[in-house]
Amino acid sequence: MLTFKKIPRHIGIIPDGNRRWAEKNGLPKEAGYRWGIAPGIKVYEMALELGVEELTFYGFTHDNTKRPQKQKQAFQEACVEAVRLLSERDADLLVVGNPFSPAFPRELLPYTGRRVRFGRGLIKVNFLVNYGWDWDLTQGLKRCPPGKRGKKSLHQALASADISRIDLVIRWGGRSRLSGFLPVQTVYADFYVVEDLWPDFKPEHFFRALEWYQEQDVTLGG
Repeated sequence: MLTFKKIPRHIGIIPDGNRRWAEKNGLPKEAGYRWGIAPGIKVYEMALELGVEELTFYGFTHDNTKRPQKQKQAFQEACVEAVRLLSERDADLLVVGNPFSPAFPRELLPYTGRRVRFGRGLIKVNFLVNYGWDWDLTQGLKRCPPGKRGKKSLHQALASADISRIDLVIRWGGRSRLSGFLPVQTVYADFYVVEDLWPDFKPEHFFRALEWYQEQDVTLGG
């Protein structure tokens, strides 16, 4: 394992390219999501060993639920399986997304509070499941009326309030967009794009992102 002088405290992961990978390998699109589970576990293991304090995975968005039923079922099942596997590791697990929607897997309801700790809880691991940036912000506005609103209190009122500010976002699949990924927490994040598709994950992808991060001047606007 390589060593780095500057480790991001919180890393966001956008695991894009599952459907494209499946098509490239002669499989139906929905088959790609299951192949994305093992890379997520590997990223968790690497982050844990490096001393990353918090890791957030983009599971699926509210907009993704407009896809065909087979794909929808496949990414829901992949998220449930990923959380199940991590529940056997050392992690404080948190799932954030609209739990009142039928698209939210019922199996993940017990993980919607940071009360769930497994093992020694060595790292915080968040999953965005049936997440929407507009839903997140709307919850904050509802909980924090204009007369009582301040920058800090609005942040604390978000549905994603238990997720801290992100230092580095890594996106696989070659596309340079955040796709609604935690708009408040990523406000000062550095953004690194991996050209390879998520199921083609290699450890060097993660290492290269961290090497690139060493060169970034992190000022948080100061």
